[in-house]
Amino acid sequence: MKFTDGYWQIREGVHMQHPVDVRELKEKNGKLTAYMATKPVVIKGDTLNGTMLTAEISSPIPDVIKVRWVHHAGVKQVGPEFETFVDANHSVSVEHDEQYTTLTSGGLQARIRKSPTWGLEFIQNGRKVTGTAQKAAAYVQEQGKTFFREMLDLGVGEQVYGLGERFTPFIKNGQVVDSWNEDGGTSSEQAYKNVPFYLSSAGYGVFVNHPERVSFEIGSEVVSKVGFSVPGEHLEYFIVGGKTLKDVLDNYTKLTGKPALPPAWSFGLWLTTSFTTDYDEATVNSFIEGMAERNIPLHVFHFDCFWMKEYEWCNFEWDADMFPDPEGMLRRLKERGLRICVWINSYIGQKSPLFQEGMENGYLVRKPDGSVWQWDKWQAGMGLVDFTNPDAVKWYKGHLKRLMDMGVDCFKTDFGERIPTDVVYFDGSDPQKMHNYYTQLYNKAVFDVLEENRGKNEAMLFARSATAGGQQYPVHWGGDCSANYDSMAESLRGGLSLGLSGFGFWSHDISGFERTAPPDIYKRWVAFGMLSSHSRLHGNESYRVPWLFDEESVDVLRYFTELKSSLMPYLFNHAVEATDKGVPMMRAMVLEFPEDPTTHYLDRQYMLGESLLVAPIFNTEGTAKYYVPAGKWTSLIDGTTVEGGKWVEEQHGYSSIPLLVRPNTLLAIGSNNQKPDYDYADNVTLHLFELEDGATAKAVIHDLNGQPQATATATRTGSTIEISYEGTGKPWQAVLRGIAQAAAVEGAESQQTSEGLKLVPASGQKIIVKL
Repeated sequence: MKFTDGYWQIREGVHMQHPVDVRELKEKNGKLTAYMATKPVVIKGDTLNGTMLTAEISSPIPDVIKVRWVHHAGVKQVGPEFETFVDANHSVSVEHDEQYTTLTSGGLQARIRKSPTWGLEFIQNGRKVTGTAQKAAAYVQEQGKTFFREMLDLGVGEQVYGLGERFTPFIKNGQVVDSWNEDGGTSSEQAYKNVPFYLSSAGYGVFVNHPERVSFEIGSEVVSKVGFSVPGEHLEYFIVGGKTLKDVLDNYTKLTGKPALPPAWSFGLWLTTSFTTDYDEATVNSFIEGMAERNIPLHVFHFDCFWMKEYEWCNFEWDADMFPDPEGMLRRLKERGLRICVWINSYIGQKSPLFQEGMENGYLVRKPDGSVWQWDKWQAGMGLVDFTNPDAVKWYKGHLKRLMDMGVDCFKTDFGERIPTDVVYFDGSDPQKMHNYYTQLYNKAVFDVLEENRGKNEAMLFARSATAGGQQYPVHWGGDCSANYDSMAESLRGGLSLGLSGFGFWSHDISGFERTAPPDIYKRWVAFGMLSSHSRLHGNESYRVPWLFDEESVDVLRYFTELKSSLMPYLFNHAVEATDKGVPMMRAMVLEFPEDPTTHYLDRQYMLGESLLVAPIFNTEGTAKYYVPAGKWTSLIDGTTVEGGKWVEEQHGYSSIPLLVRPNTLLAIGSNNQKPDYDYADNVTLHLFELEDGATAKAVIHDLNGQPQATATATRTGSTIEISYEGTGKPWQAVLRGIAQAAAVEGAESQQTSEGLKLVPASGQKIIVKL
């Protein structure tokens, strides 16, 4: 929110007070408290009839510093609040001198300037990364309303990313962003997943710890500052440090929660009924049989909204006219090896038998007069489940468990953004805060019932809405995109922004949700979709099976589905990394190559894990134009190489895409290209790409529970390459990509192949190759 009129003046009707004079600075139990007058105090009389602002500086975990501004501390605090995790054993150091007091947490410092005027600098590993000074922080009064504002320094050439899944330009500089969940599609400034956290190219993050609306001015109100403001009498934010941008995400997700590990089967191909199409069991079987007849591996089938009777969403009952034998149908589908997902939301239509039950038992959100809040948008007369009521949560979860007992494996938790603010919650929660936070309670309830009944690492959602902390309940998808290249590109921007906001897993509707894509876009989007964290064919008014587009679409879908399954040892390793470190599987280039300034602006390509560069094609000509960082990269598809540090332009057919392997990579490729959940260590092939002298490459192979099963390491010294493998007694092999022959091979039989020298260990777990 802008409070100024240009740089020099304040808007009419606005009164701003800034911290000026540090009157006292206290230290207690590792927390600094600064008491500041908003005007210079020369004589004792100046302390009368004035405002005092308080800043509390502390650290919940290493490399993270919390700042809390307070005006009137007696205002009643009403939840909900974001859950943050504290390291109880963490301690900080505090140093004082005449001008400064410095609090140190890990490699991050907060340095308070006490004189001549207030100032606060944040120093990461000896380098100032941002700060706030006079006329930055402010207590604001405007027409009877109060706000707290902060402005943090934005350096020359510094870029800002994140703030949730945003479809506007990838770099947020110059934008005004209101953190307020809305059902606005993928083509506007509105967003389904608002996260009040941004990541800076300067090597730090900022998390504004407020579930209510946070208004960000990113180099807009003042072009050298990131401003953010909230209504009320206090403002709390965290500066998140780390040696690298990945470390910053690690620390941020330590603070707000690590992503859970989705089950391995969820990484396969999903097919849905689509939304407003007509379908019954025969229709579903025709899709599944059609995929099998065409040898396209299919792993998850999703039933969208109309599995329930119209006007009755949600009643959690199968429409008996369309599905007279749901238990039998699900059993038959699961006999085919499929997992089952069904659509739900947190709304109860008035025609649903559950509406009366929810109303009588206080399970639905109410108006201030005690009546149930209702409207006719989406479902006629719908009410909203009140997840602040523990009995309502138990009731809702009970219906989901009944579906799970039938054979349902997971739920698409749609909606959760259109949450009213003129309502009363069971536990007295602030409706302004609940607008964004509602989705957290909704998705948590669904995730919990899955985990309770399926076990750890077997729970996953397909969720649309989220806020800070929502990364704990994966997976999220990008919402209602359109069937055109513009929307394909904006979807990718949104996914990359979400990844830089702490979310490890992300998907999108392949070929677009709205309208029907031409075959060209369908095939290009399939390549992009199958090289994403999660891969779902879904649409609105038409089916998304490939033969309805053209026969080549069948071949393209088969090729990329099989490719993804074969890459699962590599992909699942990075899924585990996402849960451990908070680093997304689909990574903006800046996250992997922060030292290369060209990567800071790239939003039409990404890294899938740390070693695979993917550049989707966004035009009918099949032209790919993308940037390759320094080093010799290799196409995984055709084996051609490119020397990086430059832009590349290529032409690609539909069964191709720029998919480059980073130099010094040991890429684990599995022996099964038909499904995503198999024994990744059994007959794994380790492909070694462009290992430089003195370099080491490593691959870790996990079991389906995310536990390390084997570790392979390749090192090169001069012309000698040594490959070691530890963990299991299962067969494995290696391929030296781009190397046709060797002077000598010890510990393995060698064979020339079109990809390179293939090595099959003769005995033991070590191979030595002399080139």
